Amino acid sequence: MSELILGIDLGTTNSMAAWVGPQGPEVVESEQITSHVPSVVSFGQRGRLVGQAALAARLEQPKHTFYSFKRFMGRGPKDISEDLSRLPFEVRSGDRDNLLLWAEDRGYSPEEMSSLILVEIKTRAEAILGQPVKKAVITVPAYFDDGQRQATRDAAELAGLEAVRILNEPTAAAIAYGLGEKQKGKVVVYDFGGGTFDVSVLELKEKIFKVLSTQGDTRLGGDDLDQLVAEQIAKEFLRGLELDPHSRQYLKKVAEEIKINLTSQTHTKTHIHLPAIGVDQELVYTREQFDQAIAPLVTRTLGHIAQALDQANLTPEEIDDVVLVGGSTRIPLVRHQVEQYFNKPPHIRLNPDQVVSLGAAIQGHLLAGGRRDFLLMDIIPLSLGIETLGGTFSKLVLKNASIPAKATEVFSTSIDNQTGIDLNLFQGEREFVKDCRNLGRFKLAGIPPMPAGLPKVEVTFFVDNNGLLTVTAEELRSHVKAQIDIVPTHGLKRAEVSRMIKESYEKALDDFSMRNLVEFRAKAEAIEAGLVKVWEQAPKYLSPAEIKAIEEHRQALLKIAQGDDPLALKAAIDQMGHLTREFADAIMGDAAKSALIKPGKG
Repeated sequence: MSELILGIDLGTTNSMAAWVGPQGPEVVESEQITSHVPSVVSFGQRGRLVGQAALAARLEQPKHTFYSFKRFMGRGPKDISEDLSRLPFEVRSGDRDNLLLWAEDRGYSPEEMSSLILVEIKTRAEAILGQPVKKAVITVPAYFDDGQRQATRDAAELAGLEAVRILNEPTAAAIAYGLGEKQKGKVVVYDFGGGTFDVSVLELKEKIFKVLSTQGDTRLGGDDLDQLVAEQIAKEFLRGLELDPHSRQYLKKVAEEIKINLTSQTHTKTHIHLPAIGVDQELVYTREQFDQAIAPLVTRTLGHIAQALDQANLTPEEIDDVVLVGGSTRIPLVRHQVEQYFNKPPHIRLNPDQVVSLGAAIQGHLLAGGRRDFLLMDIIPLSLGIETLGGTFSKLVLKNASIPAKATEVFSTSIDNQTGIDLNLFQGEREFVKDCRNLGRFKLAGIPPMPAGLPKVEVTFFVDNNGLLTVTAEELRSHVKAQIDIVPTHGLKRAEVSRMIKESYEKALDDFSMRNLVEFRAKAEAIEAGLVKVWEQAPKYLSPAEIKAIEEHRQALLKIAQGDDPLALKAAIDQMGHLTREFADAIMGDAAKSALIKPGKG
């Protein structure tokens, strides 16, 4: 019997576990117990409540009932400032500029809150399956960055679980749908859950799954639809009355009930009872009103589809199948808009709430030694690289590269006798690091002093199966090494990713022109600095005519370098290279011989 590895969908609004049993992949549940747990935690007179009990207590304890904390994973106060005004509970900044959800007299990190959900799932799964659960494949939105993925691992560890794989939710859905059908072609996975939205374009060839592109929004989900409906009710039916935390929670609950009812009805009636603000009335809400309220967010999802298709160089007509995932895809308007966009009905064979956990369970089964029926390749959402001369961004691992991914490049020094190199690591699509996201920095120290250009520093980027990045650097002559695991405190917001990609397209020509100018100026400065340092040796290697020609061109090059024409500057640099090639080769040859002979002395 293979090892048990659960598949866990740790969702923004609901979480659940699945496993591969004798009958195949299925949600972990029995007649008495289910692993389906609302992602809600409450603190009050009855102690700490998790799941359904906490959900029921949110009206009694609005200030101490916590939900949607998955959105805060790996985030800082600045990242979620726009969310705070909508929350009935208190969120504070921690000592490390992290977030703490404040309950009674202490703060809980989002990881701690998530771990309480995982503990509940683990406990229920063990009771249902009759065996201990120690490992799990846990799913995350495709655009969770390094920090958010690490936060998910931390939550699992706090819950006593080893996260053997962090798996993208759309990819998990593709596994669940694709295995049985073994279809070929292009597939779009449209995942509209409680708190996040993701769309991925996948290519299926026989038994190989490859993610071609992925787009999404970590701040777009069923919660946001509920919020829009609650705001519409407050504005149109409650005449904009000032709402206390209890009233906000109550309206959010009413909005969620309306949303669920209108998936199968054209109108619904509810009673709103808010004595604190003097409201006690019947409310009739139609599907037309609901569609009108949520239409802007549904339209936003179509924009993400367009971006994902553009990145994959595909049109809607070239997509063979569309898979719907997440509870929000039950909404008629969502299904209608997606069907219209692709001009074909989407797949809805599997329960949209369960499909992600089922895919994670299949992946867990494979990792535990089950029969390996397919190959799975996820992708990197944004390019990774280092800062080089003039603040330019040298990309090592390119956007949409399949993971695991590895890239190596050799760099050198620009200053004589440099014994240490600072490596500044970035993520983004622009040509300058000022327009990209800083991931961290580390120093390669202890390099033996050598002339500029002689050290060979090999930098390697490795992105593992979970999308986590490790960077190593080695000076090849001395074999001095350094390494860093990149786990940013607060990661990229989805809006930042979209902005970076959009700007990289819009400003590509200007960026390349400016980058060339910066690089050519740096090269011109390096040439001048090199000449100053060795010019007194010129008579030893050059004729008087050659010296005069170089001197004249030095002045011209310095003048051109102060201008804004990269093509003229490149031509001047090339000319200087032609004039000084033999001189430079002779000088560098002597320096190299000297550097290599010295270690043998003594």
